[in-house]
Amino acid sequence: MEIVYVYTKKRSEFGRQCNFTDRMAELHINIMPDDSESQNFIPKNPIDIGVQVSKEYSEHEVNTIRFETENRSINHVEGGWPKDVNPLEPEQTIRYRKKVEKDEVYMNTVVQLGSSMEHVIKQNNAIDIYETYFSDMNNEEVEDLPSAKTINVFRDPNPVQRTANHISWYIDGPKKIAASYCNLEFKKARSDACVDSYIWDVENPNKPELTLKPISPLVCIEFNPKDTHVLVGGCYNGQVCIFDTRKGSQPVDISLIEKSHRDPAYRTLWVQSKTGSEFFSSSTDGQVLWWDYRKLQDPIETLILDREKKGDIKNAYGAMSLEYESTMPTKFMVGTEQGYIINCNRRGKSDAEKIAHIYPGHYGPVYSLQRNPFFPKNFLTVGDWTARIWSEEIKEDCIMWTKFHMSYLSDAQWSPVRPGVFFTTKMDGTLDVWDFLFKQNDPTLNIQVCDEPLYCLRAQDQGRLIATGSQSGTITLLELSDNLCTMQRNEKNLVSTMFERETRREKILEGRIRELKLKEKEKAGAIHDEQKDKKDDNAEEPGLKEVDPIEKAEKDFFKIVEEEKAKRKKKMEQSESNTENQPETDENKQN
Repeated sequence: MEIVYVYTKKRSEFGRQCNFTDRMAELHINIMPDDSESQNFIPKNPIDIGVQVSKEYSEHEVNTIRFETENRSINHVEGGWPKDVNPLEPEQTIRYRKKVEKDEVYMNTVVQLGSSMEHVIKQNNAIDIYETYFSDMNNEEVEDLPSAKTINVFRDPNPVQRTANHISWYIDGPKKIAASYCNLEFKKARSDACVDSYIWDVENPNKPELTLKPISPLVCIEFNPKDTHVLVGGCYNGQVCIFDTRKGSQPVDISLIEKSHRDPAYRTLWVQSKTGSEFFSSSTDGQVLWWDYRKLQDPIETLILDREKKGDIKNAYGAMSLEYESTMPTKFMVGTEQGYIINCNRRGKSDAEKIAHIYPGHYGPVYSLQRNPFFPKNFLTVGDWTARIWSEEIKEDCIMWTKFHMSYLSDAQWSPVRPGVFFTTKMDGTLDVWDFLFKQNDPTLNIQVCDEPLYCLRAQDQGRLIATGSQSGTITLLELSDNLCTMQRNEKNLVSTMFERETRREKILEGRIRELKLKEKEKAGAIHDEQKDKKDDNAEEPGLKEVDPIEKAEKDFFKIVEEEKAKRKKKMEQSESNTENQPETDENKQN
């Protein structure tokens, strides 16, 4: 069909804007009401109708590309000096400063800035922006059940599985954790194994923030409490190394191999000092070495853990754990491979004076040793299948202990915020939370962290976060509930009373055992004196020869045999006489 109607328009009118004008209303059609239509409707009264006029939306999910962050650092150097002034020469810089300070423009500028600076200082002092409101109010006791939840899991990027042996928290808040990785199982270390350890950002488990590359796998690692950029690590080959995160992944200094430990350096701890550069390390070779990382060529001091206190390394106990409390700067404790706990004092001039006392300890190596942060005289140890609480006043035994578990215990630590709470890890992959005020026979909370052995744990200083390391190198970050990280009302006094009561009980038992031992010793001494007197009397008799003990034993034996034969013969004769007299008595009765 062809088009018969064509719309035409001028070429000049194409694309012209439409113009609208106002006009009066016009009536085009008028429909009147029809009553017959009402028959088609049914009236309802009242009527309730809901109308939804909102827009309909559809939900879609899109997997976007992950945004990866990377940390970069900037090195700021001193600048702004004139070309003719060398900033490395103190004399030139001092001369230039004096010249500038004498300039009138400089003096006028300082005077003008003084008034504005004074105004700002007064403004800052008007309101204390760091004021803590309601600090005098007591915290309400939390009655929720103890619990914990997993926040993050940090897996070892290396394909070959290694054990996470030690964890250290960043000092300035729960931002980072440093972890050392090393395989310590017998004959399991490989020559081509990775030696890297890592610093993780708590909020980014996908990639380590920094990779530490020592010359030998790290067995332990610790942040410096005074300089958060500096870390110390103990190596598998016995050396100690210093890392500075501002200078990259490589160690900035390493101790000489001939001056270091002969076995793996199992523990390193920073020591309180003015410079903040001193630390000490321990190893199973029986030595405790003090170092200053400003000069790692030689150790500052050496202690040999000789049980006879003669300084002989052949008789030394192997050190597995260390304990140092900053409030007691001269004292430290060592947990040994043989299960003993050695209390030491650095003030001693010789090894015999430095080793103050040796506690009996455990049936196996002491893997963990820590003083209570609220009561430093009491300390916690872990070895074999139990965790034990000791008092410095009791020398022979612990004051409190847990039950013997089915699995071996590997690590333990006190809660930093609650004096009666501590944590333990076991080889079955569980984390136990003990609260002695709540329950003493069993843990308050038992958490199955993983299905493989746990080797280390470390609680953050605020007490809410706990990091655990497993056999495959997986670090699990847990968050505790409020009642496990909030001090309860009067808790400190109750724990102190409990420790004092148990210490008093052990003192009474020690005194009783000492009395019994003394009585037995006196009794044994009296018997010995009697035997000695008899020997002296026999020796004084004339013509008496010394008797051979074998000959005497034979004579006594045969004498006993003869006596026994005589007794049996006598019994047989009596029985025969009784049988002969029996018929005669019967005949007399008949008569």
